[in-house]
Amino acid sequence: QVQLVESGGGLVQAGGSLRLSCVASGRTFRDYAMGWFRQAPGKEREFVAALNWSGGSTYYADSVKGRFTISRDNAKNTVYLQMNSLKPDHTAVYYCAAATTRQPTLVRYWRADIYDYWGQGTQVTVSS
Repeated sequence: QVQLVESGGGLVQAGGSLRLSCVASGRTFRDYAMGWFRQAPGKEREFVAALNWSGGSTYYADSVKGRFTISRDNAKNTVYLQMNSLKPDHTAVYYCAAATTRQPTLVRYWRADIYDYWGQGTQVTVSS
């Protein structure tokens, strides 16, 4: 079992930045690829970003490329999502997720069903 706890959400004005963190516990962090998803009110959960076990391969939704950066610190069992130039439509609950794989590249990384563990989410609200 892996436990994931997100933090760093909050209220920010449009154009601002936030950095989300997700700390993992329970198993060897390096055994997992990690992803971030979000769910806005009334919408389905959608893929935001992912990276492989080493952080050497990263993947982004087209809507966040150039604005968001995913990274990980395996020594701290933590994955991050740096979000810059935030817009009101980035408002959502952001979830981190772990997929049991040490493959150098991820396939179907945008699909929620490849991830085995999920955090409880952290609310991000961007005001206009």
